[in-house]
Formats: sequence, C-alpha cells, structure tokens
Amino acid sequence: MPSIVVVGANWGDEGKGRIVDFLAENASASIRFQGGNNAGHTVVNEFGTFKLHQLPSGIFNPDCIAVLGPGMVISPGALSEEIAEVKAAGVEVKLCISDRATLCLPLHALEDTLEEVRLGDAAYGSTRQGIAPAYGDRVMKKGILVGWLNQPEVLLERIQFMLDWKMPQLKALYPSCDYSQTAEQITQWLLDVTAPWRAFICNVTEPLKALQKQDANLLFEAQLGAGRDLVYGEYPYTTSSNVTAAYAGIGSGLPALRPERVIAVAKSFSSSVGTGTLVTAMAEQDNFRESANEYGAVTGRPRDMGYFDAVATRNGVELQAATEIALTKIDCLSGMKDLKICVGYAGDHSENPIWPQTAALTPIYESMPAWDEDITGCRTFDSLPAAAQHYVERIEALMGIPVSMVSVGPEREQMIIR
Repeated sequence: MPSIVVVGANWGDEGKGRIVDFLAENASASIRFQGGNNAGHTVVNEFGTFKLHQLPSGIFNPDCIAVLGPGMVISPGALSEEIAEVKAAGVEVKLCISDRATLCLPLHALEDTLEEVRLGDAAYGSTRQGIAPAYGDRVMKKGILVGWLNQPEVLLERIQFMLDWKMPQLKALYPSCDYSQTAEQITQWLLDVTAPWRAFICNVTEPLKALQKQDANLLFEAQLGAGRDLVYGEYPYTTSSNVTAAYAGIGSGLPALRPERVIAVAKSFSSSVGTGTLVTAMAEQDNFRESANEYGAVTGRPRDMGYFDAVATRNGVELQAATEIALTKIDCLSGMKDLKICVGYAGDHSENPIWPQTAALTPIYESMPAWDEDITGCRTFDSLPAAAQHYVERIEALMGIPVSMVSVGPEREQMIIR
C-alpha cells in the first residue's frame, strides 16, 4: 500500500506544497492531517500560482480526492474563499471534509488577537487566525465539530454551550472585548458561509479505507515543521498541533497507518517566521531574503534568514522518522560568496538544546565551496555545478538518509530526482 507522508524538517516554509503538488500527479488522495488557516503552501502549476492554507496541495489533480482530516481546525469562511479561488482557475474540486474536524470561528481569531496584544513583547508570534483557541476548545471539550453543520439544532446548542463558558472569561481577561454575537447569529452565519462545501462533509475514514483496499496512492501533507511541533518543537513558540509523521494516521482518519515513505522537506538554508530561535541567523539578511522571496505566506512577515543548520535539521529528520529528504530552493544559493553549513553548537547545554535555550548557543560552521551558475535549468544531478553537488552530498552525509529530490525552482519540472 503506497502511502507517502510529506512533512517539514525545520520550522515550516520548507516548500512542502511544491513537493506535494509534484507527487500528487500519481495520488488517489491528498490528505491534510493537522493545522488550519495559519500557514500557507505555495503551489505553482499550469493553473497559476496559489497560496493554499487549508486545501491539500493535491487539489489540482482531477483524479485525486482532497481530504481535510479530523486533526484539522477549519476556518469556514476562508475555506469557502479558497475553494472559490481554485474553482475560478478551472480546477474541478473533489473534496472530503471530516465531520470530526473542529471549526475555527471568528471568535477564536479575536481571542487569539486579544491574547497576543495582552502579551506585548512576550507574544508568541501567532498568525492570529484563532488556531490555538480552537484547539484549546477541542481539548476542553467545548469545540464545535464540522459534522454539526448538518445538524443545525445540535450546532446551535453547542455554540450556546461554548459561549456560556467562554464569554465571561474573555470579558474578564480582556476589558476591550466587545464581542456580542448571539448563538443564533453565529449558527446562521455558519450555515450561510459553509453552503459551498457542506455536501462534502463525511466520515473520511470510509473513502480512505476503500482506497487502501485498492492499493491506491495516498499522500499525506503536514503543515509547518518539526521545530513547531506542539510536543517536540521550540516550546512555547510552537503551533498547537502535532506536525510529525507519527500523527499522520490519527489526524487523517486512518489511525493504523504505516507509511512506506516519509519525506522530510528541508530548505537548503534556514528560515523562520514568527517568534523563536534561529541559531544560524545571518548578520546581513535583507538582500538574500528579497532574492529568495522569503516572506510569510499568511501574514507577509519577513522571515529570519540563516545558514543551513544541520543540527536542527538532523533533529527534525529524526523526529519525523524520515526515510528520505527533499531539498528545496538550492537555486537561491547561486552567487552566495560566504556559503557554509552549521555542523554543531558550542555553549552550555549544546549537546541537548531545549528552546528557548537556557544558555546562548554559538554555531560551529563548515565552509563550503560556492557556485555562480544559474541552475534553474538543470534537470539531472550531474548537470549541477560540482560545488552544488558537493553541497547536497554534504547535507546528505550529515543527515544520514538520502536526499532523493532536489528542487531548483518553483515549477513542477524544476525537480531533480536522484
């Protein structure tokens, strides 16, 4: 049963969307298994350029079912807009949306924003989309399930139950909170805004199990990367879900999943958006950030830029139990004079860093030969400059598993398979 899980080895923004888009050509189902509207996967194909936030990147394959799994939190209005965008590009939308997924409401986004404002300089760097409050409500057994959209009387009852619990807390903690919508108003808004996709709501386990029996190709897509995992990431500067391959089965609707391949996507340099630690941060970042177009897909925030961190990436690869690596954006390194890789840390607790660090860590660098050639037209590994080949091979040796895919640009055909 060919199941492939595509996950991030770093802090997100590694280029997972373009890897999933490439692999989805042969997939029968493309499944998002966690997260929500708080990150974006940029996909460039014959339909155009898209920043997908909730739809799986396999949505563009007409023979592929796009599945939003039970591990997700779904922002209903944003999902309707996203579906409309891909439909307008001529894409036939084939969706299955889990009835067990959790709704992320505008109230959650307000709560998220109020908390970030309250924290001030100590804020987590949230995208303010409401992801953490929505997941928090689910854990507190006050969440609103997607399946209740098809049971309006239950939906109204559960929203009222949530408001009776949540609103006194919000108004006590945030005096500026003036949210006044009633349960009836929220219910009606939900029924209106979800009309384009309510027919797709189902128990996603059933179609996925049917595809499993047919030995169909199943492609599982994570959001963010190992450094943002709720349990193993740079806590508290993490996301609010598990982004590791181990969660793919649970979050997709196939808890007994045993994938044949786990592809950890890693950028050929380090970048991070939001709050947290980037040990290999470059002293001068602006020009490189601009040329590499390194800005957040949701917020547009500039990403912090750094040299390839083999320590953090190896940790991410091991957390993901990866069988192989897809290395992206190596074309962005063409012309970089001071090319190097972080191969270790110096400082207290460097043998087992827990972020945020209890002591400062200093990167230990290994200088690498650079190249000036434009490599965006290369289609085989041997056609790359010798220095670029050496760079990939050094990363492969440091990671301990094969680099099976090398991306030299955003287009589907700009992918080297080794």
